[in-house]
Amino acid sequence: MSYKVSIVIEKDGHGYYAYCPELEGCQTQGDTIDEVMANMKEASGLYLEALSDDEKKDYLKKEIFVSAFEIH
Repeated sequence: MSYKVSIVIEKDGHGYYAYCPELEGCQTQGDTIDEVMANMKEASGLYLEALSDDEKKDYLKKEIFVSAFEIH
């Protein structure tokens, strides 16, 4: 079964940091965008494997909205 989750990626002084808002504590890092994306795919997959079906439904029912805007 496949799942769709949101990830947030932040650039910092060491590369990139990413986390998944739906999966509390699921986070990773990487030197490049590609690396952090691959790491997050692996981390979130392992996280979901450890959950029961009911837990998965509970965690993945959150609605995450992402937007960007300019502040003047």
